[in-house]
Amino acid sequence: MYKQTLTLFILFALTMLSHAACADKIYKCKNAKGILIYSSAPCAENVETLNTWTVTTKVKVPEILTIRQNDLGQYLLNGAVNDKAVAFVVDTGATQVSLPVAVAETAQISCQNQVTIHTANGASKACSVTIAKFKFGPFVLHNVAAIIAPNLDQPLLGMNVLQQFKIAQEQGEMHISQRH
Repeated sequence: MYKQTLTLFILFALTMLSHAACADKIYKCKNAKGILIYSSAPCAENVETLNTWTVTTKVKVPEILTIRQNDLGQYLLNGAVNDKAVAFVVDTGATQVSLPVAVAETAQISCQNQVTIHTANGASKACSVTIAKFKFGPFVLHNVAAIIAPNLDQPLLGMNVLQQFKIAQEQGEMHISQRH
């Protein structure tokens, strides 16, 4: 009997949490047979309303993006630049998000300022730009600083974006979540 009561209580608590996550009010109703009903909708006409309360805090599950390392030891991540699909290499050694010229053109991003960047291959000319809408996984950022690099083959997700998130690596996986 105890196990059944405990199981029912746990099911009730989980039901309430799921309702609280998506409802502003919870209604406690009692039908003609005396059965209690908890709902996010008002009690039916033939059912007695026992209690109503307003949810003041909603349960929010933190979003965590998990990506696996490829055979070359890289983390590849699908995203979008101004709603145009892009496959990024997560690069903790890149100061900023960096885009090849073709990707920038597809996303309709134009050069704002000529700059000199310093890479492992030495100094080269590039353009600084601002990406209006930047998305990867469940995360969306606006007005992200980036570089258009003429000799770049693959878009890079750099530290100017990554530093805004909590990042953990373990056993060939990278976990990215919002900082709290």
